[in-house]
Amino acid sequence: MHRPDHAVNGSHPKKPVHLSTVDNPSPPLMTTRTYVLTISCADTIGIVAAVSGYLSGLGIFITESANFGDPETGRFFQRTVFKATPDQPSLAELEAGFKAIADHFQMTWRFHDTAVKPRVMLLVSKFDHCLNDLLYRYRNGSLTIDIPAVVSNHPDLERIVAWHGIPYHHLPVTKDTKAVQEQQVLDLVDRLNVDLVVLARYMQVLSDEMCRALSWRCINIHHSFLPSFKGARPYHQAHTRGVKIIGATAHYVTTDLDEGPIIEQGVERIDHTFTPEDFVAIGRDIESVVLARAVQFHIEHRVIANGKKTVVFRR
Repeated sequence: MHRPDHAVNGSHPKKPVHLSTVDNPSPPLMTTRTYVLTISCADTIGIVAAVSGYLSGLGIFITESANFGDPETGRFFQRTVFKATPDQPSLAELEAGFKAIADHFQMTWRFHDTAVKPRVMLLVSKFDHCLNDLLYRYRNGSLTIDIPAVVSNHPDLERIVAWHGIPYHHLPVTKDTKAVQEQQVLDLVDRLNVDLVVLARYMQVLSDEMCRALSWRCINIHHSFLPSFKGARPYHQAHTRGVKIIGATAHYVTTDLDEGPIIEQGVERIDHTFTPEDFVAIGRDIESVVLARAVQFHIEHRVIANGKKTVVFRR
């Protein structure tokens, strides 16, 4: 399944020459679009040859390709980046022509046009370090996304978001209003054509219904090196256990709390002299970097589902 003044030198002036754009046309600009093809299917012989043969047969230049065969699941995964010039098939034509290959190998596949910026909605509460980091990367262009909205259950971060020119939606939530508030969030996702929801330290547990509605398009940052120390106050849990490393984990949200498929993780060494407050302070930096990497991997189509795990083609 699948879900583009003439300068005159010398003492004797020369008669000006008027050039006609008709007689001397400028060379046409060659617009090159970059696409990404992602596939997964049962591992077998001939997949790579079929994909590369199809693209090369159309005169398409492959710039990057990575693949992985998982011996445990028997699944094959591939990410291929290629460029197509205007005289080559359109995206719709590429998809139509590729369907026979995809059907033969029973692929889950999709072509992605990298010129189309993913629309990413951020959910936050009161902690602002992950939000600030993502907004900075968005502003300087290192995260090539559009952010149509930031949603929060608190009003605290509205000025920060407004400074970036992004609409801020304050949607308070209580135990009694949780279902209504989540429906408001999902309505925004639909109305704004959001591709990805990022929980940038959004301190609310999503309902099973919301998790299912956002399956494989909602990323959370958990302030722990999962699978250890799930739930609330993980740094304090880690301190009580006397750990020697702390970390953060970015994962897709599922109905199982903090058990979704992991995208990216980071760690930092600590020792017995560190307090829980030290853990929290160090953790802020790890969380920001890990979440940004996970979002980057997702929007660059580097992450492919592999059951309860992910295959991440980092580079």
